Amino acid sequence: MTFQKTSLRNLILIVIGISIIVILISLTEYSCGIQHMIILNEITSYDKSLEPEFCEIIVEKIDLFNDDCEPQIEILDCG
Repeated sequence: MTFQKTSLRNLILIVIGISIIVILISLTEYSCGIQHMIILNEITSYDKSLEPEFCEIIVEKIDLFNDDCEPQIEILDCG
């Protein structure tokens, strides 16, 4: 009986560990999608305002995004 409890406990711990890993991987992928949508939204806002300081902030965000995620976003021309 003790062996069954230990084996069941180990099985539960393995399932929980695998679940945590899957959740972390999916959140990382999901994060890129959220960042992509936010940047596209900010680019749309910039197109309306054309503020140079806002453009520089967006370019920094695009650089960081392009380093970590796919698809690549084209860098804005703030000039």
